Amino acid sequence: MSQSRGTAFERAEARLFWPFVLPATLLYLFFFLGPAFASMFISFNKWDGITTMQWVGVNNYVRLMRDEAFQQSFLNTLVLLLGGGAVVFVLSFLLTMVLREMRGRKLVRQLLFFPNIISAIVLSFFWGFIFQSGGLLENALASAGVESMPQLLLKHPFAVIFAGICWTSIGYYITILMAGVDRIPAYYYEAARLDGASAWSQFRNVTLPLTWDVIAATATLWTISSLKIFEFILTFGASAGDLPPTGVWNTAMFIYGKTFGGLSPQLQFGYASAAAVVTVVTVVIFVALLRRLMRRESLEF
Repeated sequence: MSQSRGTAFERAEARLFWPFVLPATLLYLFFFLGPAFASMFISFNKWDGITTMQWVGVNNYVRLMRDEAFQQSFLNTLVLLLGGGAVVFVLSFLLTMVLREMRGRKLVRQLLFFPNIISAIVLSFFWGFIFQSGGLLENALASAGVESMPQLLLKHPFAVIFAGICWTSIGYYITILMAGVDRIPAYYYEAARLDGASAWSQFRNVTLPLTWDVIAATATLWTISSLKIFEFILTFGASAGDLPPTGVWNTAMFIYGKTFGGLSPQLQFGYASAAAVVTVVTVVIFVALLRRLMRRESLEF
């Protein structure tokens, strides 16, 4: 009887499988895979989005490799990915370990997370209000007797954008890492202290191995999100409705700049699609490498 019931249940489950899965599958195909393959096809054409496409083969990709604006935007993207990732994770882990046994850590964590509940456009505008020429910092320095803005900020706006992106990201990753650290039993640290382990030794031998799965997940999140940064750069660097200077572009900003961006949109959809394909390939390569490098056996405790 139980076997026939089990068989009937399995048959009912099989009948319900596709009615539940098919809608989500169709939406995924229509809104993700469809546009992705369409973008790949468009990347081999010259197209302004209105007139008939003109097949140009790999010319768009060859042109990308020679385009100094794209080279700079790709370099900026790698700086955000690798350099920003290093800064964000080092500071996030450092603050996580400092806050682990600190009184009022929940309040501090909420304050650090606060930038993540505000729109990136608002944060970027606020950051520009402080650091751009004629901003709050320059006026404060002038009132203190400093006549001009530090040249580093004026000559290297991407460094200011880099710092702002790191600042807005740290709270988010601290929250995730602290959730991973909080699940480690306190007696592991007590035993390590009794054995004379230093703070660094506790971090290396207790915290790091037991939060490795969380670290791997957050590293993947950063890899994907850092390549999609857009609003912060657009709002910080733009003025009078035009695009920010190409020196602060990343690949997402480059794609926008070659299509709809600026006072006079260029409408180079084929060229922008080629840049989008290169960006997607970059994401896939880095995520695959990251998952391979960070693969290790999960520890249960």
